[in-house]
Amino acid sequence: MSSKQRIAIVGAGPAGLMAAEVLSAFDYEVHVYEQKPSAARKFLMAGKTGLNISHAEPVAQFVQRYDQVEWLSPWIKQWDATWIRQWMQGLGIESYVGSSGRIFPNEMKAAPLLRAWLQRLIENKIQFHYRHQILDLKQHTLTIQNLKSEQISTQDFDAIILACGAVSWSQLGSDGAWQKWFDQAQIEAFQASNAGVEKAWSKFMQPVFGQPLKRVDAWVKGCGKTQGDIVITHYGLESGLIYKQGRALRQQLKQHKNMSLYLDLLPDLSMSQLVQKLQASKKQSTANIWRKAGLDIVKSNFIREIVDKSLWHQTEELADHIKHLKVELTGFRPIEEAISCAGGIKQNALSEQLQLKSNPHVFCCGEMLDWDAPTGGYLLTACFATGRAAGNGVHQYLMK
Repeated sequence: MSSKQRIAIVGAGPAGLMAAEVLSAFDYEVHVYEQKPSAARKFLMAGKTGLNISHAEPVAQFVQRYDQVEWLSPWIKQWDATWIRQWMQGLGIESYVGSSGRIFPNEMKAAPLLRAWLQRLIENKIQFHYRHQILDLKQHTLTIQNLKSEQISTQDFDAIILACGAVSWSQLGSDGAWQKWFDQAQIEAFQASNAGVEKAWSKFMQPVFGQPLKRVDAWVKGCGKTQGDIVITHYGLESGLIYKQGRALRQQLKQHKNMSLYLDLLPDLSMSQLVQKLQASKKQSTANIWRKAGLDIVKSNFIREIVDKSLWHQTEELADHIKHLKVELTGFRPIEEAISCAGGIKQNALSEQLQLKSNPHVFCCGEMLDWDAPTGGYLLTACFATGRAAGNGVHQYLMK
């Protein structure tokens, strides 16, 4: 029997692996339990189209992307994008900053980084237990089922780190089953984040499903504008631009029970310039006038869908709609389809070291905490940072 202090980490995603890395520097017996057959499945899935691991914008601006700025700032600033790039380099993975400021590994893929990371953790004596599901948590005791043999065991640990993820992409492991171990007052209800929004279309819109509204401004009343493309889908709208407005839309839905998104379909034209371009001509069709004004077929269809036909030939009224188009939305896509979630374990349930106040043996990190951020490397950065913070918290706790 080992005389070393025993630590369990539940979840082999980015946060759990970072916690393991911190603890591997000390003389602990560290066990990582993962219910799936392999580690970091969501991380690998996110990296299939290019692993956006962080963002190179100034850290003061970077931290403002989170809804819990004061809570996360100390950790984000300590383990920021520069630190992440150096950490990757230490694993033999070079990175670059894209034109948008996003940071990617040179190979773009997540798999080489994950392989190198796991290899280093194994060399540092971290013990991995795949296909092992945690059935229960009581104080410092875990009830563990080996999903391959179906054998159930009960084990005690000196400290436990929960890095179980939220509830999106449940097929990859983040099923939210851990919530039953907590008092519901400790958890902010999960909501879809970085998800598409829903709007019922007429059959008229079907030809442009899957096509983008290119270069538009989007905003929620009382909030700032963001610019980019929005993809029209069979269920509504989807894109990074939608994700950026997600927090404001959720707040609007919570307060008013409805959601309205505003669009400027031609942000490069002033109101007066647009009015001039839309002036009627007997020799030109409406479609041709709109096309020459800068409205492609997707934007034209969008206007025809939303703006009453009686206004199509009212130049100033039409121009005002094009510049301030109000799009009524009915809700978000199901949380299972969301890239991430808002909600989770509340800050007031945890100490500054991410230690659970109701159970000092337990620490929490990653997406199961109550914070939210847009895509663009912010999600992974916070998972890394909170994982390291929890690892440090456990070490401080065990050293007392």
